[in-house]
Amino acid sequence: MFSRVLLLVAFLAIATPATAANVSIVIDLSDQHMRVSVSGAPKYSFDVSTGRKGYTTPKGSYGVQRMYKEYYSKKYDWSPMPYSIFFRGGYAIHGTYDTKRLGRVASHGCVRLSPENARRLYNLVLQHGSGNVSIRVKG
Repeated sequence: MFSRVLLLVAFLAIATPATAANVSIVIDLSDQHMRVSVSGAPKYSFDVSTGRKGYTTPKGSYGVQRMYKEYYSKKYDWSPMPYSIFFRGGYAIHGTYDTKRLGRVASHGCVRLSPENARRLYNLVLQHGSGNVSIRVKG
C-alpha cells in the first residue's frame, strides 16, 4: 500500500507542470483596459476595445474554452483574429490590426488587443495552462 501511495505522489509531482500558476485576466469595460496577474502579482496592463453601441461584451467570470493562434471570423467577413482565446461561445480575446481604436469601444463584443499584446497573453496562457486561467469581465 505504501509503495502505491509513493508511486502516486511521484507521478503527480512529475505530471504537474512546474510553471502552473493562477493567471487572472480582468477586463474593465468602464476604462477599456485589461489587467493580467500571475499568482496575484501584476504582469501586464493593456488597452483594449470591447463591444460598441449595439453590441455587448458579456460581463461575468469565465474560463478558457478554446484557443487558436490563427483564426478568422466566420460571422464577420473572415476578419483575422490572431491569438484568439475564446471564453464564452463566439466571444474571444484576440489581436486586431485596427490598433488606433484601442482604449475605446469598437468591437462586435470581442475583446481586442494589439497583435503583439495578444501574442504575449496567448503565450502566457499556453505557458501556465488554460485550466489555470480565470477571465473576468466587469464594469
